[in-house]
Amino acid sequence: MAPARGKNTNAALYALIALLFLGGVGWLIFSGLSENSTYFLDVAEARAQDSSKLNNIRLFGTVQPASIREQEEGLGVRFTLQDQHSPEQTMFVDYKGVVPDTFKDGAEVIVEGSVLSDGSFKARVLMTKCPSKYQKENRTRA
Repeated sequence: MAPARGKNTNAALYALIALLFLGGVGWLIFSGLSENSTYFLDVAEARAQDSSKLNNIRLFGTVQPASIREQEEGLGVRFTLQDQHSPEQTMFVDYKGVVPDTFKDGAEVIVEGSVLSDGSFKARVLMTKCPSKYQKENRTRA
């Protein structure tokens, strides 16, 4: 009867190890997702929310014409971001870093960062939508 008891003990031990392993993997996935979550909003959605809760977000919109100003110190720009659907909804963006070549008035951009208490946006990342001239042309074969 001792061998049967040994099989039960081994099965319980393997089940416990599997449970601990799966629990650890689940906890890592949950904590990784919750800490690195990035919300993707347009300007109107961001302005409608409490700025203290917008610490790690991505905003998309259009660069308001004649609003681009170079940083006084080093690389970067300051500009006004317009909501694509509601152009009257705007947000001031401050970005320090290398500016993409395709960044210009009217460009569609995505900025990643956080909303400050004064309602402006402090961007860590600035990306522009690639113009259509860079997209692969539809070619027909002769």
